Amino acid sequence: MPELPEVETIRRQLEPVVAGRTIESVRVLDERWTRPEAPRALEAEVRGRRIEGVRRRGKYLIVDLEGKALDERRKSRKQHRPPGKGGVHLVMHLRMTGNLLIAGEGRFGAPRLYESEPDARFLRAVLELDDGSELWFTDARRFGHGVVLTADELGPYLDARLGVEPLGGELTGGGLMRLAEGRTAPLKSFLLDQRRVAGIGNIYADEALWRAELHPLSPAGSMREEHAEALVEGIVEALEAGLANGGSSIDDYRDARGEMGSMQDEFLVHTREGQECARCGGVIRRIVLGGRSTYFCPGCQVRLRRRRRRRAAVR
Repeated sequence: MPELPEVETIRRQLEPVVAGRTIESVRVLDERWTRPEAPRALEAEVRGRRIEGVRRRGKYLIVDLEGKALDERRKSRKQHRPPGKGGVHLVMHLRMTGNLLIAGEGRFGAPRLYESEPDARFLRAVLELDDGSELWFTDARRFGHGVVLTADELGPYLDARLGVEPLGGELTGGGLMRLAEGRTAPLKSFLLDQRRVAGIGNIYADEALWRAELHPLSPAGSMREEHAEALVEGIVEALEAGLANGGSSIDDYRDARGEMGSMQDEFLVHTREGQECARCGGVIRRIVLGGRSTYFCPGCQVRLRRRRRRRAAVR
């Protein structure tokens, strides 16, 4: 699944290319991409709008569109939502196997990305821009999603699904301690909960825990201040390494140019089962936790024990 570094890589490539362009037409080829919204409704809401910019929140890509909010169009469809303010946003999630590719004559001022269209089984939506380029949303497993939201709807939609952003200084050791307080879930599972820390998936959770020298099965609430500080540092380092290498292409992920990332060549622990630990020389192990392959070094990643609650003083 594309995680924060992969999604941010795509955003950085797309934003300077598509900002200022107008979406001339939209074709939703798979109704599951917009469910429960009807495909034709999303097409009508996006068509003819100018792209103001591309942002990211967690693993979500947010395409900011100018123009009037959706109240008039939604009234015509007898949808009774509060009037929107400040434009419209196309919000997309790549899920497990989604890719957002830019193709066509205007792609980075270069020839077409492909000589012909990608496999029709995987092409889910196409946005045609006014410079002849196109945005293609491809998705082999069809879990990806697109939704159009007003400015009023965007904040609540994302806040209900996402916690603190791990880059930019928002995540601190103290903040992580508060999020983990009293939680018995393993640290690996805690890091995968997008409602706590946004953008971390299976790959970078393993890499962050290795950097922090913390065992993935340690109860989240067992961390002390020094552990939380080390984990924040590990998270930031792992994500920044992913960004520097254009993301990880171990399965379906490709960047907006259709090219593979190289982070998979820099993994310190993920997918390295049976290999020597770069820190202590131990042998890296693989276990399954919550249905996810989890890689760690039992020699140097400390397994914390659940902290006992202090008993109230007897008077």
